[in-house]
Amino acid sequence: MTTKPAKKKWKEIKDILQQMKEDTLREISKTVKSGAETTAVGEPSGDIYDQASSERDRELGLLLGDREREKLHSIDEALLRIDEGEYGICEECEEEIPLGRLKAMPFTRHCVKCKSDLEKLQAQTKRFEEDRAYREIPIGGEEEDA
Repeated sequence: MTTKPAKKKWKEIKDILQQMKEDTLREISKTVKSGAETTAVGEPSGDIYDQASSERDRELGLLLGDREREKLHSIDEALLRIDEGEYGICEECEEEIPLGRLKAMPFTRHCVKCKSDLEKLQAQTKRFEEDRAYREIPIGGEEEDA
């Protein structure tokens, strides 16, 4: 359904996305290999501090792996949007996303203003959830009676 001019228009972005995808896959592969080498060592060694440090490093590697997989998913979605002719349009305001933003963040789905508004809303929601969680913590008395 995409016209040839639209495909030509996004060729540079598509090339950037393909390169990012290759780089991300390479990073994921490296992370998997290093994780396999770490776990292949076998029994925990060293003192408790060494073990804690190793565990923290392993968890950080898993977290980074999740971020890389999320990035890969975003890149694939952007490539699909290019093919479907829906690329470069903000999902919130439906305005065109400026080319400079697309070159800097080629898998973005929002213009700068809408992304900023979304992040503010997410921050407010997170603060509200944290405040609510703190209010649900019982304050003294009950545990001392037992």
